[in-house]
Amino acid sequence: MLKKVAVVGLGNTLRRDDGIGILILESLLTLFKQEGVDYLNFGIASFDLVHRMQEYDIILLIDGIDAGLKAAELKIFELKDIFYTLRSAPTSTHEFDLKSLFELYKRFELKSKIYVAGIQVQDTSLGEGVSEPLQKRKEEIVKEIADFIDKVLD
Repeated sequence: MLKKVAVVGLGNTLRRDDGIGILILESLLTLFKQEGVDYLNFGIASFDLVHRMQEYDIILLIDGIDAGLKAAELKIFELKDIFYTLRSAPTSTHEFDLKSLFELYKRFELKSKIYVAGIQVQDTSLGEGVSEPLQKRKEEIVKEIADFIDKVLD
């Protein structure tokens, strides 16, 4: 049986690095689009995502995070491990940060296996464009996430 897979970009492109999830999603669509994978841009509308999660066996959320890592560092982990990975402060400017999304995931008892490709942000001030560290590593991050998607599909 084929697994139903979604790759979801989250972020606010008007808050500099917070938009990295959307930029990475767009690059994946252009450079590494895989057959049988749905690519979804949820921007800051993460509440709607909870309802869509039920449709998929495997979900990869791509988002900017504040986890105390080096700027532009990529960390891929399962959503269930979020309390051990992220700081207690809100990590994004979405309707829900990832911790809130995790709480909804538990409450709805979703069966989907959910991964997060978190990219450490440096600057989430108002404005467009990402900081220099994220811009320099963008192509490498896209490749690492594409490799992860390939691995999940096997």
